[in-house]
Amino acid sequence: MTNMEYLRLKDMVEENLVGFLPEVDHKSITLRDAMVYSLSAGGKRIRPVLLLATCELLGVQAKEAMPYACAIEYIHTYSLIHDDLPAMDDDDLRRGKPTNHKVFGEAMAILAGDGLLHSAFEVMTKDMLMYFDSPQKLQYRVHACYEIAKSSGIRGMVAGQVADIESERKQCSKEMLDYIHLNKTAELISAAILGGAALAGASLEERQNLENYAEALGLAFQIVDDYLDVCGDEAAMGKRAGSDAKKNKSTYPALYGIEKTVERAHELLDRAEEIMAPYYDEAEVFNAVTEELRSQLK
Repeated sequence: MTNMEYLRLKDMVEENLVGFLPEVDHKSITLRDAMVYSLSAGGKRIRPVLLLATCELLGVQAKEAMPYACAIEYIHTYSLIHDDLPAMDDDDLRRGKPTNHKVFGEAMAILAGDGLLHSAFEVMTKDMLMYFDSPQKLQYRVHACYEIAKSSGIRGMVAGQVADIESERKQCSKEMLDYIHLNKTAELISAAILGGAALAGASLEERQNLENYAEALGLAFQIVDDYLDVCGDEAAMGKRAGSDAKKNKSTYPALYGIEKTVERAHELLDRAEEIMAPYYDEAEVFNAVTEELRSQLK
């Protein structure tokens, strides 16, 4: 990602990500080390950047939303740690580094994921405590926390993970595949954008436009990930290619073939860009994300 506005917001996230973590007793320092290990492993920080970009699009300074941006990256990182475990996807590489359980052991990896998940809500609710004398801003923050909690839990990301596991080695319908992708991946992207919209007190029209963009982007994001698992370069991805086929997972290439997978991804990215077109240059970060995804489809 080379877009300057995107990189500006990403740098803000990187500067605050570890610092926002709650302190722990030295007796629990291994837990914090494991949390920081995965949190500092790199990545594009798409979710926190989209949350901050949404706030700025709607007139709220990014720094005001930083606790929520960091929180959503904590949740995303926790999900990756747990996804990599032997009981889930059983991966030994993540972003070009050994996965958490390969370094700290399975038990500590589980606890590191738990720690990041709970830290997310501690960071958000701690921020809320500062706004008891400003009911409207407090209401916006409660709403943002709700969006993030709902989308990352049993009506969002976790539900998608369950459906993904239960669909392994089975014939999966097109409807079920979309359900998996929309929940497992798109919901947390939606949480970032709708969380930012909530923090900014978005109008119903603004919220609907952003929700439509998030759904199109989130589904395209997972479809591109499916495509890269078949056609991507392992060094560039920082993880093993071909793992979906080995586990007989339900994916777009498996169900539709490569050509239709690429076609569907482009359709969704076109849709996302069309939704943001009325915002013109103010949608620079949003369009940079879609362009980055499109560049990975060769």
